Amino acid sequence: MSKLKIYDAKGTEVGDYEVADNLLVLERGTQAVRDAVVAHLAGVRAGTASTLRKGEVAGSNKKPWRQKGTGRARAGYRQSPVWRGGGVAFGPHPRSFELKLNKKVNQLAFRRAISDRIAAGEVKVVDSLELPEAKTKAFASLMKALGISKPALFIVGKVGRNVVMASRNIEDVEGVRASDVNVYQILRYPAIVADRAGMEQVKARLEKS
Repeated sequence: MSKLKIYDAKGTEVGDYEVADNLLVLERGTQAVRDAVVAHLAGVRAGTASTLRKGEVAGSNKKPWRQKGTGRARAGYRQSPVWRGGGVAFGPHPRSFELKLNKKVNQLAFRRAISDRIAAGEVKVVDSLELPEAKTKAFASLMKALGISKPALFIVGKVGRNVVMASRNIEDVEGVRASDVNVYQILRYPAIVADRAGMEQVKARLEKS
């Protein structure tokens, strides 16, 4: 049984949060984690790089000079890739870099990633992340009380407006719903804070896997 400390908004311990050992996966899944991260990074690539082929470059089909007798190399058109201002041979074109990841592999990757962080005691649980007002100062005070430094990931059961408004001006801080958090986010941030509702949803995802 893994136990995580539960804190209130003032940083005071108010109890323990237990996660059953049978929900954690620590002996397998490293390759699945790598595949999930690679797939995520590939999926967020824009893939908008584009060059013009010789058939797309503006210009006429007129032969620059006659075939023989000039002493120069033969040339058939000014759009040739070997000419300045011509088309690009084998250049990039808009494409999708998205990689398909098996559902079970993705589930295993999530279980392994969050299990490592929980087993290492690197996840802090807060009783509630609700803020009385949408001010950055209030959110920064909450982070200071919890002893959290940037970068940090906040996993919540429900994203409240005040939390979103108060945290968006703080660099390297991200808030995400527990139902949407992915492997890349779990690994990227050295500090993870989850409210009680968020941890319940994380447990539900572990049980479902």
